[in-house]
Amino acid sequence: MKQKLVSEKLQQLAIPGRVEFANGGGGLPLVKITTPWSAAEIYLHGAHVAGFQKNGEPPLLWMSAASQFAANKPIRGGVPVCFPWFGGREGLPAHGFARLTDWELVETTMLPDGGVSVRLQMPENAGGANAVRGKVEFIVTVNDKLTMELKVANTAAEPLNFEECLHTYFTVGDINDVSVTGLKGVAFLDKVGGTFHKVEADDAIRFSAETDRVYLDTTGAVEIHDAKLGRKIRVEKSGSASTVLWNPWVAKSKAMPDFGDEEFHRMVCVESGNVGQNKITLAPGKTSALKVVLHSQSC
Repeated sequence: MKQKLVSEKLQQLAIPGRVEFANGGGGLPLVKITTPWSAAEIYLHGAHVAGFQKNGEPPLLWMSAASQFAANKPIRGGVPVCFPWFGGREGLPAHGFARLTDWELVETTMLPDGGVSVRLQMPENAGGANAVRGKVEFIVTVNDKLTMELKVANTAAEPLNFEECLHTYFTVGDINDVSVTGLKGVAFLDKVGGTFHKVEADDAIRFSAETDRVYLDTTGAVEIHDAKLGRKIRVEKSGSASTVLWNPWVAKSKAMPDFGDEEFHRMVCVESGNVGQNKITLAPGKTSALKVVLHSQSC
């Protein structure tokens, strides 16, 4: 009966020809969006954008064929919402509890240009003893580009400290033919084999081994150049001072149960957020907004 009531509530938010609902992987509720330019999919589990594809293009977002769609597990690929911490914490879920939480879909809107915007809200009791005393929303807008905005409002009487990151997985033709630009001269933490402080010396970053870097104090756009697919992806952001680059390469891919052994060839993560020394301290009554806009074009 509970599942039926949830389904009926979702159906009230459907928009004919634009927003519909289905059972996705593992039977998890899935929001399917169609616009004149593109299609997108969003799981309520984790407020997880699992797909975005422009008409006539390969998928922009990458999803692992080994992803384990289950209520107590994160979805592998797409755009996991890392909040209210990034990375590991002893005895707690990696990258926070937001991506393990079933979010509430509270609004769907058809925009004047034919695009669609949906607004999801994290339940107030999410995280149990680690719950955030505030209001957390995730707004996704779909048209000829994909726009995502994570908004956090501090409703408590004390400052609210948190990390956040939109851990975006991008589809590429072959990681060996990919370069990332826009980070030259930026200080970063190289987390492979330890944590090393470095400064990016390359105009175009290429991948030939495991890569796990946190670029700090950088607010600029980053571009992914994909020679095999003939595509350029532009990652524009606001309210973000950190950019993370990640590809697990061979050994780590084999060590992850929800990641195929050879899948690292077809993906790269360019993540936008506020982590480490860029974490957010939000005063009472204030709101923060982490916004990312993804564009793609042939090159």
